[in-house]
Amino acid sequence: MKAFPLFLALCGFALAITAVTAQNPPSDATLVTNPVYEKTCAKCHGKNAEGRHFRGPSLMSQKAADASADELRNIITNGKGHMPRFAGKLTTQEIETLVQEVKALNQK
Repeated sequence: MKAFPLFLALCGFALAITAVTAQNPPSDATLVTNPVYEKTCAKCHGKNAEGRHFRGPSLMSQKAADASADELRNIITNGKGHMPRFAGKLTTQEIETLVQEVKALNQK
C-alpha cells in the first residue's frame, strides 16, 4: 500500500511537467526545422536552442543577443572554447543562415 501514494505523487509530477511543457512551446520554429542546425548544433545547444546542461549555452540569452553578427560568424567559423570550428564543414551560406537565425531568436 505504501507504493500507491508514491505512484500518485509521480503521476501528479508528470502531469505538472506536461502542463508546463504544453504552455511553453518551442520559441522558434526556424532553428528547430533548419536541418543544418539539427545536424550540427542541436546536440550541444538543444533542439530548441535552449542550451544543454554541461554542453553548449542557450542561444536565447543576453550574451547571444549582445553578440554582433560578425562575432557570431567568427565563433561558428573558427570555434571558441569547447565549440568546434565549422570552417570547411559548413558553407558560407549555411553559416550566414545560422547567424541570422540566432540574431532573430534574440529579437523576440
